Order: sequence, then structure tokens, then C-alpha cells
Amino acid sequence: MSPDLKPIEHLWGILKRKVEECKVSNIHQLSNKFVCFSLNQAALPLVINTWHFENAANAAWSAQQRGGSLLDAVERGCAQCELEQCDGSMWFGGSLDERGETTLDAMIMNRDTMDVGAVADLRRVKNAVGVARAVMEYTEHTFIVGESSTIFAQNMGFMTEDLSTNQSIAIFSQWLQQNCQPNYRKVIFPDPSESCGPYKPKAKPWRPKNSYYKFSLGMVAIYKNGQVAAATSTNGATHKIPGRVGDSPVAGAGAYADNTAGGAAATGDGDIILNMNNNHGIYCQNPSFVQRCCL
Repeated sequence: MSPDLKPIEHLWGILKRKVEECKVSNIHQLSNKFVCFSLNQAALPLVINTWHFENAANAAWSAQQRGGSLLDAVERGCAQCELEQCDGSMWFGGSLDERGETTLDAMIMNRDTMDVGAVADLRRVKNAVGVARAVMEYTEHTFIVGESSTIFAQNMGFMTEDLSTNQSIAIFSQWLQQNCQPNYRKVIFPDPSESCGPYKPKAKPWRPKNSYYKFSLGMVAIYKNGQVAAATSTNGATHKIPGRVGDSPVAGAGAYADNTAGGAAATGDGDIILNMNNNHGIYCQNPSFVQRCCL
């Protein structure tokens, strides 16, 4: 097996084991990252999300309790983290890229209508999940990226503003002083473990020793009639190469929703998750997983 595939195969093996444990469990905390339950035993409606972002879950729950749709619920939940940064270092003012800019990715999915909207590399707009929903509802497209996504957001009435904070500027300055460590460059000259570049390709491979991925928010909501919706929001990996997009805004990788099976969302190393396409894979490779949900 190629060394590049080992982390993917290892993570997929963990997911498959967790799914097997879900099959024989009721409501069960499998670990600090996996929670599985049988929908026919869970009280509906239901809101669940990655990490310990209680305010996001509360915002989503309040939205549907006020009569909002599932899309309203997952959008409002993700928007809560975009507004308050949740853990204090994410979304605006967090995870700056190599140029010192914060960019956002988001996706929203309504499996009842097969509609998906997504944005990536969105700049100067806090409400990324709101822009993703606008892509879904006001265009025939699914995915808009880069500066074009910002222009689209402005045309749709979203406010643009500087996403930097004093803390993020200080973190970026410190990163530059540390010779741009860590970073995600490889097979280049000068040695990216010692230099900020500019870089050129070289023959001998090099890999960073550590990955610096922060949180992303994935949310799944299930209505009383079994309708499922999902949404994600993140600003991606810290010190990422400008233009890099991970799993979060990609339907079937960052999150997936299916009325016959449930929903799933991922968080962690977005490049590995994107390569293995795990959320859709949980359902497709485990047909007996119907009527269960695993995050």
C-alpha cells in the first residue's frame, strides 16, 4: 500500500468499526468523536452537531421550535458560530492562510429536494452558510468559489467587512517570524521547514511533521416526519495555501443528508476526509445503516 493511503485506510477502518458498533447499540457514546443512535428510539425533531458548540445547537433548535424549516435550523446553527467564533479562534479572525487572510467555506443540503449550495475561499463575508444557501436558492449552480463568491454575496445583499482581528494579525506576524512554521508545502525548494519561500518544485519529497487543523462545524437536523438537512461552516486549516479547499463545503465529504438513511458530518483533517469521501461512504457501503445517524 502506498504510504499516502495509509492514513486514509486507517481512518476508514475506524469509521467502519464505529458503524458496526452502531448496529448493535441504542443511544451510545462510542467515543468523544462518535455518537450513534437509532432514530426509531430518538425523540424527533433532532439537532446534532460536531464538537461542543452548544450555542450553535441551541440556535438551530430555537429556529425550528419557532416554526422554521430544517434549512432554517441548520443555517441558523452554523451562522451562530460564524457570528461568535464559537471556540474563540475560528471563523472570522481565525485560521489565516499564507497571505494572512481568513477565508470561509460552507455548504447546506436539503436531501428532501436534492438541493445543495456551497461556497469556498469566500472572503470578507462572515455569513458563509447564508451565502451557500443563496447559491442553492437563487442559482442553478451548486458551488461558487474565490473572489467570485464574494461578488455573488455582495449582489445578494450580504455585508462585506474585514475578517481580521488584532489577535489574528498577531498570530500571523508570529508565524512569519518563525519562518512560516508550520506549513503545507512539500517537494519544493527552499526547504519549507526552514523558509517562507518563494518556492519552486524539486525532486526530493518532503512532508510536514505536524498538521494544524482546527474545528469545523457540521450540523444535521431531522424533522418529525424524518426529513433530513445538513450544513457545514469552517475557515479551514491554519496557514493553508491560499485557495485550498477541504471537505467542509463538499456534499458527501463535509456532510451528507438522506431521508432514508439519516445524516452525517465530518470534522478533522479535511484533505484526508475529502479523499476518502467518508460521509456518503458510510451510507453507501453500509446499506443496513438505514434509519440510523452517526456523527
